[in-house]
Amino acid sequence: MAFPGSLPEAVEGEWLKKFVKKRTRTLLSEITMGTVTNISRAKFAIGDLIHHRIFEYRGVIVDVDPQFQSTDEWYEAVAKSRPPKDRPWYHVLVHDAMHTTYVAEKNLAHAESDAPINHPMLHGFFSRFENGRYVRDGRTN
Repeated sequence: MAFPGSLPEAVEGEWLKKFVKKRTRTLLSEITMGTVTNISRAKFAIGDLIHHRIFEYRGVIVDVDPQFQSTDEWYEAVAKSRPPKDRPWYHVLVHDAMHTTYVAEKNLAHAESDAPINHPMLHGFFSRFENGRYVRDGRTN
């Protein structure tokens, strides 16, 4: 399935570059310093369609953190339900929106609908939509 439309290359490219650079740096730091000690098995995978249990939106998983990776300030200000920090957290493209979210596994469920989502950054992460999930070919973070 081809993805309709696109963001201007400068915006799309810069956002993706920053995202990949940050994720690579974090993962390399964890591996090098041996801080990955309590790895939980993630319930969702990259490309899975999800439903947010509290805010009732659909989306697609674009990245998985084995545990909370943001700041304590962000957690206090945004994560009002106080989900566990030691369980997986997910980066999600929100259906019919321009933004992404960072969500604890506790607040997600598998989407009931297999319909594709609409988000301008889809084509930057995935190459196609197949059998109710998004697939990326030839790319790794």
